[in-house]
Amino acid sequence: MGMAKRAGSSLSHLLLLFSVVSLFLSHRLLADSHFEGFEADEEEDDSSPLTPDSLPLRSPPLTHSQPEPDPTPDPASSDPDPSLTPDSPTSSDPPKPSSTSFEYWDEDEFEGLPIEQPPPETPKATERVTPSSDPSSDPKTSPGPQAVSGPKSYTVEIVCGSFLIVFVINYFTGKRENENIALAWASKFAVKDSIFDKNFSLLGVGDGEDSPLLLKEGQNVFKFYASGRRYCQGLLATMELKSRHDLISRIYNMVVPCKDEISFEVYMNDDAMDHVIFAVAKKKAAKAMQKELRDLQRFATVLSPPNGRKWVAEDLAVISESKEVAGDLITEAVLDQVFGEKAFEKYGKGFISLHFSDQHLGTHKKMLLLKFALPDVNHMADMTRLVSLVTYYIDLIGRYKLSAQARSKTDAARTKAAQEAYKELQNARQEALQRKKAEKKKLIEEAEAKLSAEAIRKKEAKERSRQAKKSMPRVKMTRGH
Repeated sequence: MGMAKRAGSSLSHLLLLFSVVSLFLSHRLLADSHFEGFEADEEEDDSSPLTPDSLPLRSPPLTHSQPEPDPTPDPASSDPDPSLTPDSPTSSDPPKPSSTSFEYWDEDEFEGLPIEQPPPETPKATERVTPSSDPSSDPKTSPGPQAVSGPKSYTVEIVCGSFLIVFVINYFTGKRENENIALAWASKFAVKDSIFDKNFSLLGVGDGEDSPLLLKEGQNVFKFYASGRRYCQGLLATMELKSRHDLISRIYNMVVPCKDEISFEVYMNDDAMDHVIFAVAKKKAAKAMQKELRDLQRFATVLSPPNGRKWVAEDLAVISESKEVAGDLITEAVLDQVFGEKAFEKYGKGFISLHFSDQHLGTHKKMLLLKFALPDVNHMADMTRLVSLVTYYIDLIGRYKLSAQARSKTDAARTKAAQEAYKELQNARQEALQRKKAEKKKLIEEAEAKLSAEAIRKKEAKERSRQAKKSMPRVKMTRGH
């Protein structure tokens, strides 16, 4: 009986173990069929009707360890949200393969599979390919087609080169033109037996016979010096020509015309020139001269034409300190040669101005200034009468003496002018002293601002003691006998 009970108990244990194992296997098979859509789910799907709404949104990914899955839909694995479209990228993780191919499954091999996208369109051959902004892309491996550029334009280079060539050519040609004008004037008026050679003993800037007549101070400035004549220390002629060597200036002169000018400065001896302030110029220029030149502004006025006497042309104006001086300096010879109505129309085209004064500012107070316009190279003889005025007025001014009445007026005017000049000088000195004191006071205030409170207190005490000593009455001590 005991053996029979032990055999019955062991049999019951085996049945219990078999039932547990079968239960475990059936649960495992149900889980796998729920994942992959095989076996048990297929039986359930047969009983349910097939509708278009039950189709899956996306087929599960394929693996190498299993054949192509059955296209039978799996409602359990479908997305319950009907608002998602079939191409929606949001989906669950890729499903694992069935248990039949579990030994070939690799967990890391199929994680994060990309979503299938349509292949990109190939660019056309005619489109320009721009380089990729991705720094990881290598341009050597994928060069891509490059755009074909048109022929390069050299317009700017051609223009700059042409301007430079024209500038260089104009520099040498303009320089040569100015030199030819200066040499033409010197060959007409400064060579042997010319007007300056007959009136001056020394011509040019040197002492020897081979010394140059002209001194070139620039590409458009030439100077001529002459000395050795009575009544004057010397003569300096300065030719200021157009800047023909400069292309920009040449273009500007085309828009704003200007003339080649020559000015004569005659330095008179101190005892050879009386109190004379006299000027002749065209009316517009005469008004400007009286406003700008200090001696004309202080001593002279524009004179009206006298009655019953020949006078200068209507285009000219006379500025003088007195009518006596103007009448003595505008002689019949001058009117016939240059300043008369008919003579000025024919020979006065190059006249600009003349200015005689014994009150010039500078080292030389007594000077004669004459300014003319230069003609071209081929017509240099047209200014012969104008150049003759230089030597004519040197002799005339050197011999001229004022009358007693005119002399008294000019002396009074010069005395008054000297007093005014002295007052102006004193005022300028006072202003300079006041300015200097103000600057000194400002420096002292700035220094006091940087002092400490103790130093300021000591300084104030010292100042009070000094003021107290100054206010005390002075006592004169005498020694008793």
